[in-house]
Amino acid sequence: MTKATQTLTPKPWIGGIAPYVPGKSAGADGRPLIKLSANENPLGTGEKARAAFAAVQAAADALSRYPDPGSTQLRAAIAAKFDLDPARIICGNGSDELLHLAAGTYAGAGDEILYVRYGFAVYEIAARRVGAVPVEADDKDYATDVDALLAAVTDKTRVVYLANPNNPTGTLATCEEVARLYAGLPKNVLFVIDQAYSEYLSEAEDDGGLELAKTQPNVFVTRTFSKIHGLAAERIGWGYAAAEVISALHRIRLPFNVTRAGQAAAVAALGDAEFVAHSRDHNAKWRAWLAGELESLGNHGVRVIPSACNFLLVLFEGDTSAETVYNRLMDAGYIVRWLPGQGLPNALRMTIGTEDETRGLAAAIRAALNG
Repeated sequence: MTKATQTLTPKPWIGGIAPYVPGKSAGADGRPLIKLSANENPLGTGEKARAAFAAVQAAADALSRYPDPGSTQLRAAIAAKFDLDPARIICGNGSDELLHLAAGTYAGAGDEILYVRYGFAVYEIAARRVGAVPVEADDKDYATDVDALLAAVTDKTRVVYLANPNNPTGTLATCEEVARLYAGLPKNVLFVIDQAYSEYLSEAEDDGGLELAKTQPNVFVTRTFSKIHGLAAERIGWGYAAAEVISALHRIRLPFNVTRAGQAAAVAALGDAEFVAHSRDHNAKWRAWLAGELESLGNHGVRVIPSACNFLLVLFEGDTSAETVYNRLMDAGYIVRWLPGQGLPNALRMTIGTEDETRGLAAAIRAALNG
């Protein structure tokens, strides 16, 4: 090999990855904005979780000692809460790490990873990162189309991701739809059910994912403490699957991937049913209120996609574009999520905030549409 050919280059598929773009926290000039772009809990973090976090931080060895690499107490708490086998639980640096582990463990160059159009942006990144081909199935009016997903399965499909409820659309596939999708998949395909927003659902809306994971060899359910539990800064996720799947995922999992304080806070959060219920009730009330306010602007070409999450996807199909509304909202002091990178240039995703934030956002949108 000559020096002329000794050029450091990344794997060819890395260049095809569009970097993940998180929700903004400030304007271009650095001024703080009311942040409604990242689907965080507007009520913050529960008192029990905050107390547990503070107790760990106050310890003399809080920074000098590694955390429990197996998140043992956290896995035990999750198992007790959801009637699961702790040995079949894996914890991650957010559920994002677990989604990447699924792709890295079961797919590679030339394989296909399947998900619905307008699914979570991390799925494409996870696929391309390992050299797999990302495949988008058509949606059905912004919701999951089971028939389209099954029609897109080939002998190269290795992983199927389903965000349920879905981000960024907020739509929910029913228990029957999830069961039908699983039944139609080959047994050599890992079915990943991403339940990041599941705590916002009522018991009747449960999609049956955990029950599938309890009994089936190729189902992996992931959840997070970033949303309703208000622990986004600590990056804590967990997943459940057959023992063989969990063992394989552990082989490429980073050691010490969940902080000591994060583990303690998550254990406490699981025991704070009052805070979770309060957060769910607040979200349901103000999501319905904001949807009603925006639906009244239908003569401006505004359409609200029904949501089961802590956000709304709002389409702007009239004379005033989503980009224009986005910029006018920033001028008014609000930051939401504009989604051209996910094929939704006509849409804004907006987190349900506090009462004051939600009322203010509705007024700002109305003003933006009136120019």
